[in-house]
Amino acid sequence: MKANKTINLSTKTNLLEQDLYEYKLQDVSQPELFREIFPYNEVPKVSYNYRHVPMDMPEHIYITDTSFRDGQQSREPYTTQQMVDLYKMLHRLGGPNGIVRQTEFFVYSKKDRDALERCMELGYEFPEITTWIRATKSDFELVKNIGIRETGILVSCSDYHIFKKMNLTRKQAMEKYLGVISDAIEAGLYPRCHFEDITRADYYGFVVPFATELMKLSKDSGVPIKIRACDTMGYGISYPGVSLPRSVPGIIYGLKHYAGVPSDMLEWHGHNDFYKGVVNASTAWLYGAGAVNCSLLGIGERTGNVPLEAMVFEYASLRGDFDGMNPTVITEIAEYLEKETGYETPPMTPFVGRNFNLTRAGIHADGIMKDPEIYNIFDTELILNRPPMVAISNTSGLAGIAVWINQYYGLKGAEAIDKKNEGVVTIKELIDQEYANGRITVISETEMIRYAEQYVFHRDVDYEDK
Repeated sequence: MKANKTINLSTKTNLLEQDLYEYKLQDVSQPELFREIFPYNEVPKVSYNYRHVPMDMPEHIYITDTSFRDGQQSREPYTTQQMVDLYKMLHRLGGPNGIVRQTEFFVYSKKDRDALERCMELGYEFPEITTWIRATKSDFELVKNIGIRETGILVSCSDYHIFKKMNLTRKQAMEKYLGVISDAIEAGLYPRCHFEDITRADYYGFVVPFATELMKLSKDSGVPIKIRACDTMGYGISYPGVSLPRSVPGIIYGLKHYAGVPSDMLEWHGHNDFYKGVVNASTAWLYGAGAVNCSLLGIGERTGNVPLEAMVFEYASLRGDFDGMNPTVITEIAEYLEKETGYETPPMTPFVGRNFNLTRAGIHADGIMKDPEIYNIFDTELILNRPPMVAISNTSGLAGIAVWINQYYGLKGAEAIDKKNEGVVTIKELIDQEYANGRITVISETEMIRYAEQYVFHRDVDYEDK
């Protein structure tokens, strides 16, 4: 550290501010594993030092996608056509303002390169196509020849990785990383540095000094260098006053304030191991990250990445509107992944699961019949092209049956069926008898169609149960 030399008037806060410290690399002989926080034989600890940093939401915030990279590491790989189809949907979802800003591809297999090239041929400005590669000159040339501008480069930053995985010292790791990144710049690429395992790293002993050197390299070369703060194990904590290395506000603030990383070069990449993926990503935005990295439906390593669809709604909640994004495409994407790739979305998944806006309780169905706003989180039919639904069981009541029929047949206004309809009453009696006889499953769609056709619309039908 060096003592402060200057006091300057900030054009942002209009206050005199001191640049207190310049953090230097601490090249320790033994790894710092933060055993008091990460004992391994116990649940990781959430410790506080009560240091608070200011929120600093950037003027522009974006979503980036890793469905074709991290998302493919945990499932059967997509086909070339599936990647092209999903890329088109990402383009439509992100809208004309490109809120879904980038998506990254692998480039090692012919299938991935074919998909990348076909997506490039579409000529979309957004999402911009980027890559993730190994830190080798041959990979740099491969990406450059394809015509990609930006590429991700892995730069692991915790001592778990530096000492235990790579068998290096911090000084050796930093020198290696800086050499590789310089090679990428020399090859004509914009590096995106993936600070792997940042929530277990010695923040002021390695992360900030390394980021500071990257900003110097960026200034000297004239090439923007992006930093992706990777919460690889999902250890990040959003609570105010939590100590580093787990503090998301502290990580983002420190990279901006002490290393000079501008918001548009700062990105958060989180995982969901402790159910904190979405809130950590939102917190990163709030404290100054310009982008959050996500995958479709959260599909990714172990417990998954931050779900892209969740951050679409976080964006609208924080900004007040979708800024040109088309959220109905989210429903199309979920249906496509299920039908075309065989992915089974857990039914309770927000926004995309089949039970997301479905109710089984009769009292809830009665409320939906009177006014959907009573039990629906927002106008899901307008925003997601998914009207509120009810499942029919022994708890659905007359109202649930009437709502199901109206929704399935699209009956509104004067055409809508009332819960006092004689046919609805008959259907309820038949269903009650089913459960009295020992049934435990919900009534199927085919059964409900048969009931409605016969007892409400009085039409002859011959449906077989699915």
